[in-house]
Amino acid sequence: MDCIGYAEETLEKVKAKMKEVAKRNAHKVPYITTAGIYDNRDGDAISWWTNGFWGGLMWEMEKLTGDKFYADLAIELEEKLDVNLMDYEGLDHDNGFKWLLTSVYHYKKDGDMKARNRSLLAASHMAGRYNAAGRFIRAWNDHVRPDEDIRGWAIIDCMMNLPLLYWAYEETKDPRFLHIARNHADRTAECFVREDGSVCHIVEFDPFTGERVRSYGGQGFGHGSSWARGQAWAVYGFTLSYMHTGEERFLNTAKKIANYFIANTPESGLIPCDFRQPAEPDYEDTTAAAIAACGMIEISRHSEGRDKDVYLSAALKMLKAIDEKSADWDPSTDNITTKGTVAYNYGEKETGILYGDYFFIEALMKLSGSDFFQW
Repeated sequence: MDCIGYAEETLEKVKAKMKEVAKRNAHKVPYITTAGIYDNRDGDAISWWTNGFWGGLMWEMEKLTGDKFYADLAIELEEKLDVNLMDYEGLDHDNGFKWLLTSVYHYKKDGDMKARNRSLLAASHMAGRYNAAGRFIRAWNDHVRPDEDIRGWAIIDCMMNLPLLYWAYEETKDPRFLHIARNHADRTAECFVREDGSVCHIVEFDPFTGERVRSYGGQGFGHGSSWARGQAWAVYGFTLSYMHTGEERFLNTAKKIANYFIANTPESGLIPCDFRQPAEPDYEDTTAAAIAACGMIEISRHSEGRDKDVYLSAALKMLKAIDEKSADWDPSTDNITTKGTVAYNYGEKETGILYGDYFFIEALMKLSGSDFFQW
């Protein structure tokens, strides 16, 4: 079966399952499952970094089915995030994850001016986190780690949030947004990406001089290890910077990181939490696989010859491994992907995580030839 046929067949299973999932979770803000049931990050947890993904997933389903039910749920989620938009402490480098998938897409689709306003407020705040001395966007606020000085911390995940700034530049023609996004991408390539194509999760800069101080293991196994989801954020994130700027150095960096990812992918196609984790415990992370697959499909589209086939084949291998070995197609459970791992040393292990499903579906939509795109 060719890529398109496989994707279309699998998306039929997605549509059948998600119809029931959306009904059960219609007014939640889901994030992670326990025994197949999503939690709810509404209320006090409305500023959680993943809270845009339910809206993004509902827009995916609206595109797949044409059913307005999903669009209504996406807009409801977008409106709930207004509480976050008015909470300074709840805004950070992850504004892209929350508003690209909700208000930006809504505005681009329907021209809704309230959605545009939300999007520009989120982008302007994110731009305000830029440290000019270090040419990086600060990650978290002080309250996240009150016993540490994190004013100079940046993380690899931010590469996926930069499209919010690229969109703001495209929308307003104000080059500040472009300069900040491009400078952060260049600084990340310089300070996060190792010679072999592996990446750091967290890098600390001196917030006054901008000098690189050190790196941290973060959600990976340890310092100097290779957290797979961080690799995936970098693969897709640098590819997106190329797509928005046309600057080849970003595509070349994405390929370097993707080559490391492919070289370290087990024969099974099942991606570990960390490529340098010990034999035991051997945690899987389907979220890393799904994110990387999205990035590699886009790299394939912007490559020629052998490269085109290499990246597409790697993406397809990971998606089929999820489908066949690490997916739950039972409509009575909420998650599709089953082996998402938050971090090697803490957090939930090998369970359903919302953004794993989001990126799994996005990758399948790419393979099917859909023009759906939120980044």
